[in-house]
Order: sequence, then structure tokens, then C-alpha cells
Amino acid sequence: MAPFAGLRRSLEARLATWVKRRQGSDALPVALHRRRLYILPTRAGVGFALLLFGMLLAGLNYANSLALLVTFVLGALMLVAMHACHRNLLGLAIVGARTLPAFAGDEGRLEVVLDAGTATRVACTIAWRDAEGEATSLPVEATRGEPVTVTLPLPASVRGVYAIDRIRVATTWPFGFFRAWTWLHLPLELIVYPAARGTLPRRGAIGRRPGRAARAEAGDDEWQALRAYRDGDPPRRIAWKAWARGAPLLVGEYTAEGDALNAFAYDALAPLPHEARLEQLCRWIVDAEQRGESCALHLPGIAFPMGSGARHRHVLLTALARMPA
Repeated sequence: MAPFAGLRRSLEARLATWVKRRQGSDALPVALHRRRLYILPTRAGVGFALLLFGMLLAGLNYANSLALLVTFVLGALMLVAMHACHRNLLGLAIVGARTLPAFAGDEGRLEVVLDAGTATRVACTIAWRDAEGEATSLPVEATRGEPVTVTLPLPASVRGVYAIDRIRVATTWPFGFFRAWTWLHLPLELIVYPAARGTLPRRGAIGRRPGRAARAEAGDDEWQALRAYRDGDPPRRIAWKAWARGAPLLVGEYTAEGDALNAFAYDALAPLPHEARLEQLCRWIVDAEQRGESCALHLPGIAFPMGSGARHRHVLLTALARMPA
């Protein structure tokens, strides 16, 4: 079976290349029209067609009008099922798609938002196939005027950034005799952070000044300035009194005595292997964000200044994910 499996993968790769060249890259929202829908009979459909052919031969051989009538009625039903299957996807709109990052060893997520468009109801499956050919699919039903979100689990076993080359939207409704499908080519990437492992204290970071750690651990920070609020800023740093007086939402910036403890550097972890360094840096960044502290990151060839909040954490962890192996 191995040679046939390789031949199948080769044919699927050639077909995928042809489909992408024919359709091109997609930009949301995507409405499905006739030229991008494909339809073929399923195994059940092929078996049913062979059965009808046998019934036709038997009816003609024995001149049985009732057998011919049943054959033609079932054949007409199959043709109606083919048109219904094709129309089930026609007009369906994909209005949103995004990936949610994950830590190595966890599970990533792909979210796709569907709108039935002009159809009363659409029954289909959303599928994604990884590089090894393993497919993940979920059934979904979309109703007109009620967009629905489908969440597909994605494997995230190894750190890195993985392109989601294509997503398949397919249906076998109503009887399973035919399968209609289309491919979506969206600019999506799954970001897999390093695993947040490591037990080294923050003294493994650079720039620590002796005698200042006790004050830093106690939270002895010095106020620096006010700036506009950004998503992810800790609520305890919001200038609530100024906001109550009618000012815009502002956040206080502080320079901690021990901020140097949160200046994490890749080179400072030289005794550790490459992946262990990234995991330790990830652990420090996650801990700093949970405490509401600012942190900086120094990687070979690039440095990220002090910052805080969920967005800053995502920027730093994405940089770790993109590090060469």
C-alpha cells in the first residue's frame, strides 16, 4: 500500500497546486460561487449508480415496466440530490478566520466564521490537513442571518510558525451520494510558542545591580509618566482619579528599581541548550506578565524594549517562536 499512498499524495499535491493557481489567494470575506465549487460522487453514490445500472439492464432484459419506472424515479432522485448538494454551498460566505497561538505541547485553534448568505440553512464540514496528511474536520450548520463560528483543534507539538495553506469546506448533504467542496487559501499562520519551562530565578537575566533586588521584589517602583491606555494594561496602573475628572483613560508608567531583573537575554543563558534557553525565557516572560511587570527581551540580532501587557507578551513570545532551530 505504501507505493499507492505515495502516488496519492503526489496526485493530491499536483491537484492542490492547480487549484491554487486557478483560484489564487483569498481575502476575507469570501463568497462561494459556481466557478470555485467542485463536485464528485462519493463511494455510496458510485455504488448506487451501479445498482441503478443493474436494475436498468434487468428491466430491459425482462421488459418489466415497473422495474424501469423504479429505476428512472431513483435516477431522477439522484440527479436532484446532485443539484441540491451543489446548491448547499452556493452563496455560503466565509466572513472571518483566525488562528489562536498555543504553547508547545498544547493545542492550537483555528476559528472560521461562516454565514449562510441567501440560503435558508447550510450543512457542511470544515477541514484542515497537516503536512503529514492527517485531516481534522468538524461538522457545522449555518442558518441565514446567524453567523456561526467553528473552532478546529490544531496540533502544536513543536515550537515554530506554521502556515495554514488551505482549508476545505465540503458537504455531502442531502443523501451522501455526492460531495461538493471548495478550498480556501487564506494568509493564516499558527504560532506555537516555546513551552514555558525552566526553574532558574530571574538572576539569570542580564543587568542586575547588587543590592537592589530586595526593593524590586517589594514593588518599590518610581512613577515615570502617563500614557494612553492600551489593551492588556493591568487595571491597577490606570489613573482612575484623572479618568473620573473627565480625562481620557491613562495608564501610569513606572521605572522599577529591579527592572534590570526583567531584562531577559538569550546570551545570559549560555550554559543551557538552545531550546532550553527559549523555554526559560518563555517562563520568565509569562511570569512577568502575570505579575503585571514590565520586561524586555534581548535575542541575537534583535532587542525588544521594556513593555507590559498581553500584546507585549505576544510580541516577545512570537519572537521566541520564530527563532531558528
